[in-house]
Amino acid sequence: MHVSDLGLIQVYTGTGKGKTTAALGLAMRACGHGLRAYMVQFMKGRIDYGELKVAEKIDGLTIEQFGRPDFVDKDNPAEEDIELAREALARSKEVVLSGEYDLVILDEINVAIEWNLIDVGEVVDLLKMKPKDVEVVLTGRYARQEIIDLADLVSEVKEVKHPFRRGMHSRVGVDF
Repeated sequence: MHVSDLGLIQVYTGTGKGKTTAALGLAMRACGHGLRAYMVQFMKGRIDYGELKVAEKIDGLTIEQFGRPDFVDKDNPAEEDIELAREALARSKEVVLSGEYDLVILDEINVAIEWNLIDVGEVVDLLKMKPKDVEVVLTGRYARQEIIDLADLVSEVKEVKHPFRRGMHSRVGVDF
């Protein structure tokens, strides 16, 4: 694959588990071919996610978190959550437009939009401004129609069955 083959917009959305994991798999694949990948994580911070540990070992993969370790209250987000999401969007713009990265993943950006932490119009503008050879992936539930319309690839991950419904908690190495 040539860098000139890059430049699509991908969306991984839906109620099922595995959207971030799929995006990370794509990043690993890209880095395996010598490409540079950058993941901006919205609404995730200061939690010992396994991907942060492995990213340090993969040449060409950078992950940056913007969030608190606590869950965001979607009905009444803290001002800090809004500020961090806006910082994440500003950083996303820098990274996408920098030309330094072949693949940029905006992890959980769809949720940040849905919960009104950031404006969908700003994200649409960014996608329209992105360099033609930068692949961008947007993850998270609630992908807005405006985002889907711009995307070249949309995958919906559907929950069929989940152990959380039986009361099982998040597991180290599998869920974070």
